[in-house]
Amino acid sequence: MTQDSLHQTAGELARLDTLLEHRTRLGACVLLSTVDAISFSRLLDLLQETNGNLGAHLHKLEEAGYIVADKRFVAGKPLTTYALKSVGRKALKAHLDALKGLIQSSFG
Repeated sequence: MTQDSLHQTAGELARLDTLLEHRTRLGACVLLSTVDAISFSRLLDLLQETNGNLGAHLHKLEEAGYIVADKRFVAGKPLTTYALKSVGRKALKAHLDALKGLIQSSFG
């Protein structure tokens, strides 16, 4: 690896979004990017997480403004759905672009 490629790789590493480095948060954003909204229970099933862990990760994404939660009652039962906000979509794209850059700089 040349000095230039080392600098390029370091630059791509610096572009990674630390919030999206965890599999659950990245997975939630990727899944949400494909649809308008997903329920908590569906995310739970798709991501194979516990209620507490998923709730904590989604809360971090909400705090960052990446996702929005819609909490309501349907047929007397609580239903929470999540949607990816434009800020989250931009952050996800930048993170995935940085990952692509890392792959390209590592394996040509």
